[in-house]
Amino acid sequence: MNIRYANKDDSLLLAELGRKTFYDSFIEHNTPEDMAKYLSGHYSPEIQMSEINDPDTIFLIAEINGIPVGYAKLRGQSRANGIAGTNPLELQRIYTLQEYIGKGVGPGLMRESIREAKERGFNSLWLGVWEKNERAIKFYEKWGFKKVGDQIFMLGEDPQTDFTMELSLTS
Repeated sequence: MNIRYANKDDSLLLAELGRKTFYDSFIEHNTPEDMAKYLSGHYSPEIQMSEINDPDTIFLIAEINGIPVGYAKLRGQSRANGIAGTNPLELQRIYTLQEYIGKGVGPGLMRESIREAKERGFNSLWLGVWEKNERAIKFYEKWGFKKVGDQIFMLGEDPQTDFTMELSLTS
């Protein structure tokens, strides 16, 4: 597996990969209408290009044999209630194509996200995870993330509760 930074040529790739991984992860528990509204507002080549160009955003793309199979999106200048770190970095997205779950993509992206945060001088990494996503919560806990609060995540018209979790990078 190779993990690389996204570049300006990756906006379509990130839009398609983002839409597919998000849809596959959450369609079972959400309405098609809420899913369509969320996807249209967050995943397009134009939106991804704007995010790629944002100096506070970092995309990491995981590839196996040259095929994009997952990605992580990191965002500086982002904070939520309960975050203790004085200079936190948000792990805003970390997704793997369904057929590659269990093949080391998630752990590889997490290792690189932690390395990136430390290298850039951030003292904590935080994320929001849907309260009903038990597999993801267990994955984050395995990496040392602790629940520090919660926040509302709007999926279309549906307000959902995300747990806020944080990993201290100073110990």
